[in-house]
Amino acid sequence: MLHLLYVLAFTVLAFLAVGNLIRNLMMLGADSRRSYNPNQFSANSGTPPFTGKHRAYSVPHPELLDEYGNVVNEPFLVMRSMTVEDAREQLDALYNSSPGQADEVGE
Repeated sequence: MLHLLYVLAFTVLAFLAVGNLIRNLMMLGADSRRSYNPNQFSANSGTPPFTGKHRAYSVPHPELLDEYGNVVNEPFLVMRSMTVEDAREQLDALYNSSPGQADEVGE
């Protein structure tokens, strides 16, 4: 009898979890279709216009802004290709310049 109660309880929990998953996926789909206009409120006021419900607005991360507060529209990560020998030389230079390296050489 106790086994049947456990099976029933976990079945109910499984249905609740799957229902919650489906509900969250539907909300995510609706939010992804909604378009946000970053210029819909004045930059001087700092507050978005609230019409009815309080809508969340995105504030860019400070690292994405230049010194004047404007959003930077250029690539942030530029990588150059390097050979294995160049990488090994740079790692050796870092290792040799480390503070603990001078103590080990003296011993």
